[in-house]
Amino acid sequence: MSKIKTVIVEDSRLARNEIKELLKQHSELELVGEAANVDEGFELINNTKPDLLLLDINMPEKDGFELLEMLDEVPITVFTTAFDEYAIKSFEYNALDYLLKPINDKRFAQAIDKVKIKLDGAVDAVSDSQRLTESSQIFIKDGEKCWLVKIGDIALIEIVGNYSRVYFQDQKPMLYKSLNQVEEKLPIENFFRVNRQQMINMNHIKEVIPWFSGKLKLKMNNGEEVEVSRRQSYIFKDRMSL
Repeated sequence: MSKIKTVIVEDSRLARNEIKELLKQHSELELVGEAANVDEGFELINNTKPDLLLLDINMPEKDGFELLEMLDEVPITVFTTAFDEYAIKSFEYNALDYLLKPINDKRFAQAIDKVKIKLDGAVDAVSDSQRLTESSQIFIKDGEKCWLVKIGDIALIEIVGNYSRVYFQDQKPMLYKSLNQVEEKLPIENFFRVNRQQMINMNHIKEVIPWFSGKLKLKMNNGEEVEVSRRQSYIFKDRMSL
């Protein structure tokens, strides 16, 4: 495995130094940068594209959860914090692990083992490096609930006003971005715009049904049904060799 590019976002210099000492014990980890607050972290992550984010939760002005909300693509995330009250909430975000400060060597090594296993199973990046891959994660916050969602798990995205509703597993939260914004980042080999209002993940199609006026209807694995516009039906048939 190549080096695991790692970023630390932590407001305490002492805590950052302690984490850096832990990193030295793992030659597979490469520290590519550190930040003392959310805004610095946002810029650092966008510039370095790390594999692993070691993220403090409780920081002044903006917290770690707000940083995740700012990112288009979220790296593998391990939370580091002194406040165990955040433990349950962090797993709602589908964080890979949660480390309570002060972090001991053994517990840190266990977290890094999880990181390596997850990276071993990652899908190679698509040729267009600006787009996400099936294994990429995005952050969604709808009210008090939050998720880190794997792109490959998304079955359907649809327009709701100026924003989008995202369907994955048995969830369908709002994402406060337009469908056009989302479409620009999705892997084109997996996602297809079926009509003006909806986009589907072709890997989640259960059944293709001929519909009236040359159109198609798609039944998705999650039970949702979508109607493909006439124009997009011709494109879909060609793409699927139907």
